[in-house]
Amino acid sequence: MRRTAFTLIELLVVIAIIALLAAIIFPVFSRAKASANRTTCLSNLRQIGTASGLYSADYDDLFPNAVDASDKFLPQIWGHEPEFQAQIPNMPLMNEILQPYAKNQEIFKSSADSGTQVLDSHPYLRFPTAPSMHAVYGLSYFFRTEIAFRRWSQTAMQDPAGVNYMFTAAGHWHAGQGPLTGDEAIEEYFNKRKNFRYNVLFGDYHAKNLGTDDYEKAWATDL
Repeated sequence: MRRTAFTLIELLVVIAIIALLAAIIFPVFSRAKASANRTTCLSNLRQIGTASGLYSADYDDLFPNAVDASDKFLPQIWGHEPEFQAQIPNMPLMNEILQPYAKNQEIFKSSADSGTQVLDSHPYLRFPTAPSMHAVYGLSYFFRTEIAFRRWSQTAMQDPAGVNYMFTAAGHWHAGQGPLTGDEAIEEYFNKRKNFRYNVLFGDYHAKNLGTDDYEKAWATDL
């Protein structure tokens, strides 16, 4: 009886085809996963917006009087505003104050949260969070805390649809690249940041994925 077997050339051809298919399929899976993470994260922010609206309804239309983890644990970022900085020890974290208004605590966790090493806006300040920021502080999002310090309301805002209210804490989470380490030279820092993307909840509670330029534009919008 004659025995049959693959030749070496046939095996090599099969391996090459598998490698080619993997090279085509894996990036597609990666993009699909990134898109799903972005969609889930935006949904979380919209639900945080709903919780914020419920809070405001109970507190004379004011936004939550709270801080985010960077404010709480790196209060020196407010050293230029000592009257604001002095309020921080008496203020809860945003996820704590919104907890009674949130049906699901998972809304405070971005599905793309892979932690941080420094703050995007203050790369010289160490802010190590692993395996995720949510795992360390219970919240994957930062807050435009000036809104709380000034005891601002939605109706008092000049342009609530243009003001960033809450946003993903690190731009690399939705950019498909590594985090800032704090060791970058100035040029490298800006080259990294220009490709960052942020999911942003605005003052009117709509949420959108933004590149760095549009994200900075929201920051430049006056309350």
